[in-house]
Amino acid sequence: MKRPLKLLPIGNRKAGGTGDLVPQARLSGPIPWVIAIMVMLTVIAAAGGLALRKLASVAENELSGGVTIQIVEGRPEVRDSQVRQAVQLLSALPGVTNVAAVPQQEVDALVEPWLGEETAEADIPVPALIDARLSGPVTRNRLEDLRAALRGKVPSARVDAQSTWLKPVFGALSSLQLLALALVLLLGLATISAVLLATRSALGSNRETIEIVHLLGGTDSQIARIYQRSTAVAATEGGVAGFAAAVIVVILLGQQFANLGAGMISGGSLGWIEWLLLALVPVAGVALATITARLTVLRSLARML
Repeated sequence: MKRPLKLLPIGNRKAGGTGDLVPQARLSGPIPWVIAIMVMLTVIAAAGGLALRKLASVAENELSGGVTIQIVEGRPEVRDSQVRQAVQLLSALPGVTNVAAVPQQEVDALVEPWLGEETAEADIPVPALIDARLSGPVTRNRLEDLRAALRGKVPSARVDAQSTWLKPVFGALSSLQLLALALVLLLGLATISAVLLATRSALGSNRETIEIVHLLGGTDSQIARIYQRSTAVAATEGGVAGFAAAVIVVILLGQQFANLGAGMISGGSLGWIEWLLLALVPVAGVALATITARLTVLRSLARML
């Protein structure tokens, strides 16, 4: 009957002590640093994807029932009269929950970067704006009903859904989310490849020792457990370091975007659910590296002996 393999005294021996079967280089070896870099990049990419997803969701919810009415009229007195009539007509329509005319000073401030500061004195016709909100999504039929209601008394009115203006933006956000997902998957594959190569290299450098262990009664599973434990420790060290660095980078980037003062961008701030998902990245990295090391060792030993 074969005796179970003792893991510690077999392997490289140093003066005054014993060595392990697999030399434990810890942070001096490549695996912790590789895992740290991969985890950091993965967390940053995942954080960007989650922030973009939340930003798009918040923007769509805010604009789903929004409608903008432009009163395109060059004569100020006629324009102001049509604004008042449009507000009255829209307020009386069923399904319209809120109607508010945008102050002309705010409209002038919006076009000031393009038309200059003195738009009123320069006699440049600037359309008036009315914000309306419907109880439900804005469909093509609902827009046609609003246009028909305004066509008789407010001929200068142009009705548009607010969400249509941002369709290109939403398309770009979706593309960036897919890019972030692709980066996460590629980084996962890179992590597997790095662990696989490192494990094969360790197996090759310890081939003679492994053969002796087999002669002494050691099994493939026992040897794989040694590499598995070594990889798990190294991956945990690298995962913690990489996650800590990624958190610092994400927080600094979040502060930079928050300083922009844009309401739409502030909607993409990460909440506790997003941070919880990001915390799972190093856990998944450690599990992935450990499983890869074990399967690599078992498969290599099956071919070796």
